[in-house]
Amino acid sequence: MQGEDHVRGVRPEVVVSWHRCREQYRVDPHLTEAPLAAEHRDHTLEQLVILTELGGLAGAMAREVEGRNGIVTVTDATGRILATWGDAATVARAADANLATWSCWSEAGAGTNGMGTALETHGPVLIRGAEHWCQAFHSWACAGIAVRDVVTREPIAVLNVSCWRTPLPDATDRWLSHAVTQTQTTLKGRARDSAAELIAAFAQAKGRATDAVAAVDAAGNVVIADERASPLMGVPAEVPAVEPAIRWHTSLPDLIRVAKYASARAARNSEWVGSTQIFTHLADEPVSVTIRPVFFSGQLAGHLMFLGASGDAQPLPTLAPTLPPNTPMRRVVALREDRMVLLRPREVSFAESDGNDVWLFTEQGRLRSATPGLDKLTNELADAGFLRVHRRYVVNLSRVREIERGFKGELSLVMDSQENDVVPVSRRNTPAVRDALGL
Repeated sequence: MQGEDHVRGVRPEVVVSWHRCREQYRVDPHLTEAPLAAEHRDHTLEQLVILTELGGLAGAMAREVEGRNGIVTVTDATGRILATWGDAATVARAADANLATWSCWSEAGAGTNGMGTALETHGPVLIRGAEHWCQAFHSWACAGIAVRDVVTREPIAVLNVSCWRTPLPDATDRWLSHAVTQTQTTLKGRARDSAAELIAAFAQAKGRATDAVAAVDAAGNVVIADERASPLMGVPAEVPAVEPAIRWHTSLPDLIRVAKYASARAARNSEWVGSTQIFTHLADEPVSVTIRPVFFSGQLAGHLMFLGASGDAQPLPTLAPTLPPNTPMRRVVALREDRMVLLRPREVSFAESDGNDVWLFTEQGRLRSATPGLDKLTNELADAGFLRVHRRYVVNLSRVREIERGFKGELSLVMDSQENDVVPVSRRNTPAVRDALGL
């Protein structure tokens, strides 16, 4: 509240939430009640099924916490409470802080709390007493967990237990984990059925198409690709991936952005078809792509992508920086003895300067960069997701796995590498790192 960045004795996940409340959402810590939800949100049939299932589980949990000044709530993906269970006295006390139906408990609305913080993170969240951002909520202890779509990983709902001036039951974590496991079973079954529908649509389209064809889910993961699409997308040919946890990940980040954009458009208009151009690693020229949504039982299952065709589909806006027509795809050049090693940017975890030499930490080990000087390398990779975090270090932001905080508030980045390399962040660069990582 006073503007200090270093907080001792507080769990890191709580401190990160406080930073969001202070710097991103600007929540008033003197707020005495949560705001009402801004507007009604329509839910898909799949979301309604999950919300109904959670309601049954919440009712059973409420009987366990009634004698502990406890309530159980279910919220949707915006943090809007849809229903509350518990004894009448505790429900009435909770209503004094708008801990009631149709109020909004997202972090942006009510600061750090079990429901809102669960929407921002993965896994169960425990917020006790003064860990709440708003002082008026310090008498509560709450634990929440978000149910997330197994394909897009976007939140669908949150199940939350709150107790007033009473510790949460020891079994709370077990209750929440069981609820998520049960609902995830429903979601996984739906995802498998959607994948089967995509594969059937792919088989029909492949017989008629003159261009490369692939089927992707709503998040851009590849379910199946034909022999012409597979080398462009960097996935095996004609190998279906039905299970949501083991689908193929394309090597084309632009294609993922296109799929996510198309999913948002198709959710509003089932007749929508779009087209755009993307660069692949096999050619200097962009490839035309047409996207056709596929629906299963009235819900979006994914998309058919025709690479090399545009037709009369609606053009998509520019979703990513495009390369000039005659500019080859970017490579990071490294030196190994008398050989040059050509690396894609994603293969580089970070770079460290040693005088005028620059060392690249890559999936092929530590290599010397062919580009002299860290300043020049930083400029070359600035639009590829790299950021200068220290006078000696540049990191690939997509390869940051964890963030460590030191005794004096300094940050260190734990990289996604086999050695779990740690890169220091200078105090001068800390604000830029926080902003880039969404902290």
